[in-house]
Amino acid sequence: MKVLIVSATPFEIAPLKDHLVAHFENPSAFHYQKNNLEVKLLVTGVGMAHAAFALGAVFASQKFDLAINAGVAGAFNRSLKIGDVVNVVAEQFGDLGVEEADGRFTDAFELGLIDPPQPPFINGKLYNPSAGEFDFLPKQNGLTVNKVHGTQQSIDAIAQKYKADVESMEGAAFFLACLLTGMNFLEIRAISNFVEPRNREAWDLPLAIGNLNQVLIELIGAF
Repeated sequence: MKVLIVSATPFEIAPLKDHLVAHFENPSAFHYQKNNLEVKLLVTGVGMAHAAFALGAVFASQKFDLAINAGVAGAFNRSLKIGDVVNVVAEQFGDLGVEEADGRFTDAFELGLIDPPQPPFINGKLYNPSAGEFDFLPKQNGLTVNKVHGTQQSIDAIAQKYKADVESMEGAAFFLACLLTGMNFLEIRAISNFVEPRNREAWDLPLAIGNLNQVLIELIGAF
């Protein structure tokens, strides 16, 4: 089995890399092998543009049985806890569109620039058809943005508009690339913070990254 693990930054999957170095053969850079399992790590850089370019390049040259997007996320859903690890089963773009004169945001689907049912979109959202195969984590809906939300006004507006559970900066680009190439995929996110007026002191990156990588290591061990 050949697995691609995709992360925006190296620190989000550093514990997994340490595990692979300790327990797998390392035939080439970012490539690990043990028996019939091959794992490739891909660090794309932060944001949708970096993710899309990196995924397009690797999907054009290599085939995988499964691609996993792993990283941290902010939570809109207050039933989640800092450190929780979730399976993001649907994604949508949260800032692709225009700001109206009265401050409202109108997205590309509402503008008619993209037809809401245009494949691979379904009513303007991207869904993971393989999500049901990974039933070991809570299923949540994702929103992907270029600028994370940091004021109560913008948080309230976007939460009401999209009713997402978690927010990231790469998820929808990952979904789009996988759906357009027919790749089996999974997006795993660990909650590092709540989406609230910006307060870095309330974040817990070490807890989120530790929990995320524990799930990744367990998942790799199950293949």
